[in-house]
Amino acid sequence: MKGVAVESADYTASNVTAALTGPAESRPMSAPQTPLLRRLACHQALHDPAREPRNRLRWLPELRRWQAARLERSFAGYLADPEVAPAAHFFLTDVYGDHDFSRRDADIARVIPTMQRVLPASLLATVSDGIALGALTHAFDLRMAEALHSLFPDGRRLDDKRYAQAYRRVGLPRLRDKQIALIEQVGHGLAAALRLPGVGMLLRISRGPAHAAGFGELQAFLERGVAAFRELGDADAFLDDIALRERALAARLFEGVADPFAV
Repeated sequence: MKGVAVESADYTASNVTAALTGPAESRPMSAPQTPLLRRLACHQALHDPAREPRNRLRWLPELRRWQAARLERSFAGYLADPEVAPAAHFFLTDVYGDHDFSRRDADIARVIPTMQRVLPASLLATVSDGIALGALTHAFDLRMAEALHSLFPDGRRLDDKRYAQAYRRVGLPRLRDKQIALIEQVGHGLAAALRLPGVGMLLRISRGPAHAAGFGELQAFLERGVAAFRELGDADAFLDDIALRERALAARLFEGVADPFAV
């Protein structure tokens, strides 16, 4: 909307990369030392309108609505396949879609000490990668909303052409590739969790205590992810195909192909 201040600490490029993957001294904000808590602090700061005014841009909800619809179109083939549909749906609702993860992240912040004692390190790393992916995705959304605000200050609806124009205005192809790499990491992490002895039983046993302790959102996220990938025959093929398609789309967008979403 007109009049929204968009000048703010820019977490959307090098600062986000530092917060998500870099050493503690390169963080753009005060945060705990562990990588998981550092990523969580970055994620929360990005969603805080007081720290990041671009969250109030009128284009942001429209952008997220449009991207969710685009992902559903892109995932239509997966969603129609009973074998991969649960994993595809999980990606759309819990990993890469238009979803409010604030409750899950609040759960994580409260139970970090318990998580570190109870969860296998590899599954904890997958939770951390999921938070990093959410932070980077929202950082791009903020920058896209800012670009749309600049390019189409009176616009109301997003279409393919406007999206592509803003996408090129934002740029940052290496960070876009990092975003796709994180999608792969989260998927591979959940698939690998199924090979850990006792993970299914651990999640079942912890269900009651997790809800009683008030971190049911995190418990449900882990249960949905493990259950979705249990149905998946070849996780590597599924994840490789997603990454291949998303990288090909990014390349078409950066190249200015006339109809990048037609393929």
